[in-house]
Amino acid sequence: MASRNTRILEAAARVIARRGVRGLRVEELAAEADVSTGLIYYHFKDRTGILRHTLEFINDRAERYTTVRDADAPPLGPREELEQILLLELQDTAEVRENSAAWGELRASAVFDSALREDLARATLVWVQEVAALLGQVRPMAPAAKLAAAAERLTALLEGLSMRWLSGGLGIDHARTLMRGGVEAELSGLEPR
Repeated sequence: MASRNTRILEAAARVIARRGVRGLRVEELAAEADVSTGLIYYHFKDRTGILRHTLEFINDRAERYTTVRDADAPPLGPREELEQILLLELQDTAEVRENSAAWGELRASAVFDSALREDLARATLVWVQEVAALLGQVRPMAPAAKLAAAAERLTALLEGLSMRWLSGGLGIDHARTLMRGGVEAELSGLEPR
């Protein structure tokens, strides 16, 4: 059953990345996942359920590809870990492209869908808190409010850079350079004065 659910959620992420949330049709999703529409409704109840579970799936997948480490690699320092987690969102792989495009489509649709807006706000808050915690490891004396504000700016910058990269407005190397500059600027702003 879990593999069927995963297949459906992978297909939903692909369809949303390709056609947007408004272009998501249960019949097309069923065909993409090679399951019946009845099975989709059985597992996800309605379109909102599909979107909510797809958002969770996208977040889980991003967590997986941004935290993957070679078991034999030496441990990263806090700053390196912060940079790596952010920069791994700017990988030129099919999985990252699809995840980022689907996230952007879900975010755009949340403007008109209050239920989706709440789910995205929660997911974004968790992401901001994770980045703030990493910033706090690099700058342990920084006040929590400053860490949270820096994390907000970094995650917003990453989303913007990702969308520009995906749409061809920026090359990936330049996007990564700008992200590194954003990390440097935020860490400098958190230094004790």
